[in-house]
Amino acid sequence: MKRIINTPKAPAAIGPYSQAIEVNNTLYISGQIPINPATGKLVEGDITSQTEQVMKNIGAILEEAGYSFSDVIKSTCLLASMDDFKAMNSVYGKYYNEKEPTRAAFAVKALPLGALIEIETIASK
Repeated sequence: MKRIINTPKAPAAIGPYSQAIEVNNTLYISGQIPINPATGKLVEGDITSQTEQVMKNIGAILEEAGYSFSDVIKSTCLLASMDDFKAMNSVYGKYYNEKEPTRAAFAVKALPLGALIEIETIASK
C-alpha cells in the first residue's frame, strides 16, 4: 500500500510530485532544494546555508513519516558545482554521524530556481 507524505514543515512541491511516498516500510523523499517552507523562497547564501536548509527539509519529511536520519539508507546529492563538494559534505556529515547511508554525488548543469544543491533520500525501517 502506498502512503503519500506531506508536511507544511517542508516546502510544498513546485511541480506534479509528492514530498515523499512510503511503500513497504521504505520512504522515498523527492529531491529537496533549499526552500524555506515558511517563506516559500530559496534560501540565499552559499552552499553551507543551502545544504543546511535542505537537510532541515529532509528532517521535517522524515519526522512527518515517522522516520529519522538513522533510517536513511541512500542519498543522492546534486550540486551545481563540484567545487562545493567539501563544504556540502561538512554540513551533510553532521546529520549522519553514526549510520551513514550510501550516497552518490553529481554535478549537474542547473538546478530548479537556481539552487546550489538538491538531495533526494530513501529511508527504510
